[in-house]
Amino acid sequence: MKKLVYAAALMITVAGCNNANEGKEKVKVMNMALRAPAERNYDVNQDKAVAQGPVQETVSRKIIKEGEISFETKNIAGTRKAIYNSVQKLDGYIAGEVESNDSVNTRNECLLKIRIPEKNFDLFLNNVSSKATRIDSKNIRARDVTSEYIDITTHLVNKKKLEDRYVDLLKKGNKMSDLLQIENKISEIETSIDSTQAQLNYLTKQVEYSSLDITFYTKQIVKNDDRTFGSKFINAISSGWADLGAFFFGCLAVWPLWLIGVIFYFISKAWLKKHPLKKTAAVVK
Repeated sequence: MKKLVYAAALMITVAGCNNANEGKEKVKVMNMALRAPAERNYDVNQDKAVAQGPVQETVSRKIIKEGEISFETKNIAGTRKAIYNSVQKLDGYIAGEVESNDSVNTRNECLLKIRIPEKNFDLFLNNVSSKATRIDSKNIRARDVTSEYIDITTHLVNKKKLEDRYVDLLKKGNKMSDLLQIENKISEIETSIDSTQAQLNYLTKQVEYSSLDITFYTKQIVKNDDRTFGSKFINAISSGWADLGAFFFGCLAVWPLWLIGVIFYFISKAWLKKHPLKKTAAVVK
């Protein structure tokens, strides 16, 4: 009987100790839960905490095509119209146009800056070349920007992940200083995301639309008729008549001087009539 009493007392004692320890653990956990927000370290330099792995999607090669072509054509207006029609048919657009007339070299020239979808670039180049009577120069380049595209895309993905992480920190924070610091960091990240997105959009457009600068011209044929005697005689008559006309109109332009001269002449003549000059004879002995 005594052994049973001792055993029961021992079990009660052990159970009491276990309950006390569990109570302490619960109190400790509660204290940690209450202290956790205050102890959280909102370090604004957590950029490196984002996974830095590359984008796992398979990216096709990104090629930028660009070039220039210069050629002579028989009809500059007809060539321009044909190029316009080809651009419209192949879903391209004209980014710029400059037309000039060089009277010294007797050359009419037109420069077109064309943006054409990359898939239609070769076909468009063949259409343009077919309008040339003589091609002076042709320079076509292809630039691989696949690695640059992947780098920009990876930076953009990582920045968006970092933004999401700071948004989660903002939801969990409770100190005003921490919240303001996190909001400032989110604003910086958003600005950086916009800039990176703009770079990606520009690069994508460069890949999708190839560029081609087209220069075409016509040379005017000047007929020189000054070699024959008849043409020289006619030119001399025309030149002499032009000079005579210039002299006449030049004299006519100074009519005030002529008028002053006439008036002075008549006044002088009238004065001499009223005051004749006395003639003195010299006596020579």
